[in-house]
Order: sequence, then C-alpha cells, then structure tokens
Amino acid sequence: MSLFVRFWGTRGSIPTPGHSTRRYGGNTSCVEVRVDDALFICDGGTGMRELGEALLARSSDPVDAHLLLSHTHWDHIQGFPFFLPAYRSTTTLRVYDVERDDDRVHRLLLGQMRPEYFPVDFSELGSRIVPSHLDGGCTTIEGVTVRAFEQVHPGRSFAFSFAKGGTKVVYATDSELDRTVINRSDILDRPHALRALPRDALAFVADADLLIADAQYNDDDYRDGWGHARANTVVDFAIQAGAKQLVLFHHDPTQTDADVDGKVERAMARIRAAGAALTVFGAREGLELKLG
Repeated sequence: MSLFVRFWGTRGSIPTPGHSTRRYGGNTSCVEVRVDDALFICDGGTGMRELGEALLARSSDPVDAHLLLSHTHWDHIQGFPFFLPAYRSTTTLRVYDVERDDDRVHRLLLGQMRPEYFPVDFSELGSRIVPSHLDGGCTTIEGVTVRAFEQVHPGRSFAFSFAKGGTKVVYATDSELDRTVINRSDILDRPHALRALPRDALAFVADADLLIADAQYNDDDYRDGWGHARANTVVDFAIQAGAKQLVLFHHDPTQTDADVDGKVERAMARIRAAGAALTVFGAREGLELKLG
C-alpha cells in the first residue's frame, strides 16, 4: 500500500502571491491524497489549477478523481473552473456531498460558473462529473475508508479521514476549534495548559499518521467568530488525539513566510513543553509526503 500527500494550495481566505509568501505559497486550499491508484482531491481552491496541469503532464491516461470539499466558501472552490482535466472527455470527476440527499456542492460548483461570474458555462465542461455522497459520513472508495466529521464553521464545514492498511490521514481545515474547547477560560487563565477538546473530535482524529489542520491564527491575533483556529489549540488537539505528525494549514493571508516560521517555532516549543512526541511543520506548496 502506498499513500502520498501533496500540497497544492495552503493559504486561507484569499490568494496571496508575492515575494513574502513564496516559500509557503499563496494559493488557496487544495491537497492531493493518493492511496494506491485512488486519487482524492481535498478542496478546490486556486491550487487546483496547478494540480490539474500536473495530472495531465504526469500521464496520458484518463483522469479519474474524487473531489471532496470541506465547504463551499470562495477560497475552496475558486480553482475548480481552471482545473484543465474537467474540460477533457476522458476525465471522470466524482463530487461528494456527505449526505445521500444533499446536492449542495454540485449546485454551488455549477453556480459559480454562471455567466455573471465566469465566461465558460458549466455545461461546456467536457468531462464526466458525477454527483456522489459519503453515505451519511462513512463509505469505502476504491478500498479506502473515507469518513466525514462536521466542524464548527460558518456555513458548515467537514473534516475528512482516509484510512487503508493501518495508515490514516486527516484533512481538517476551516474549523473554529477554539469554540469547542471545554473550558475556554483556560486559554487566558492557564495559557500553558493543554486545552481540552471534545471526545468525538478526538476520536475522529485518533492515532492519525498525518493531521492537516486549520491553524490560521496565533493566540494574539485570533478573531473570535471568524471560523478558524489558533495554532496552539490545534497542537493541543493533535497531542490529545495521539496524532504522529501535524501540518499547520490555511495560513492567514497577512502572514509572511517569516510569520509562518514563527508560528511553527511556537508550536514546536509548546510540544516540547508538553513532553509530547509530535512532529509539526507548516504546509508548503509543493511539499509531498509519503506514508505507509
């Protein structure tokens, strides 16, 4: 069994190209998860454009992919119309909602390609785009167990886990994890204590080989109610869930490469202080990881 993860877009909210973001990247959320021959695409932010070009360059074989969107805010769907395989008749793209009777994801992808927003109509895509679902939150796709978990975020958001052969990857962006801390006063009154998180969320992530998690804010710039998490809270979450590696993801558009470096360094210091055996690093465009 082989499992690869590659980051094509790591930024949150809006693309931020430029010299100050060139190491970690300025494209919005898009992560490729490849388990043996199964290709999963987590979110369709602007990084999805480069993923599409890479897929066509890798092989002349038809593209067969599974697209799972954490949610449908602009920064997670705006790369879809630029995904070149979607214009090829040889491509099959399965687009997933969580529930059987829900077609929200498919409808919103179609809606953003209306002529008011985009010059090419959805009907002009040459590929076979198949609406599908995760059977209420858990299903098997090409031998991979795929689960969904609802998170706290305006407009709803879902985390996804991919497991096969004893290896597990969790993609959990756009989650206001701080709102679920069991005693939120600990964040101010006991800033060095681990912040206790709900059991159901910990169970979903439990023993993940890789946790890709929304860590948009530092403690001092956290914006309550904007739908994203403090990096320190994510560190505490990963420690308590027994994750082996944590990737800080969905970098704030105001954060330079140096700012992300600082966020990672503070996360490392928190892990050392807790005496935990957790590896942490910042999500960077082009980074590819092999697990299993």
